[in-house]
Amino acid sequence: LRFAIGGVEGIRIGFASLPIIIGGIFFGPVIGGLIGGIADILGYFINPLGAYMPHFTLTSFLTGFIPGLVIYYGFNHKINTYSLVISIMTGQVISSVILVPVFLQMLFSIPIKVTIVPKIVGEGINIFLYTYIIKVLVKRELLKLESLNSYSKQ
Repeated sequence: LRFAIGGVEGIRIGFASLPIIIGGIFFGPVIGGLIGGIADILGYFINPLGAYMPHFTLTSFLTGFIPGLVIYYGFNHKINTYSLVISIMTGQVISSVILVPVFLQMLFSIPIKVTIVPKIVGEGINIFLYTYIIKVLVKRELLKLESLNSYSKQ
């Protein structure tokens, strides 16, 4: 979903980062980072818009790496609402809220003031949605595991 502000894309809410974050949370920081980096490179080859910019591959890598790092080492692999919010928020703030506006200014001279507020609003919504969706996925998977365990005990 894209919301225009003054005729320009301002707030963007989407699910492109969700599989990358899931990879980091469930399979660890390195796998999450690789999923993010590979996704960005494949995305460039599938739909190239201008020159390749490794800055955005780095942010995509960090989108999967940071949540995995926080869950694995900060919360000792424990996945609950609190650990999900903190890990996803840490990753999104560093990669999307801070680095993307900095890179947009470095590469295209777009002022940080113009891009950071919509990023904060959009990522605030995304963090909530990502946490909810991952929580639902974890719950469903746990229910499947419990039913398989009870079936195997019979």
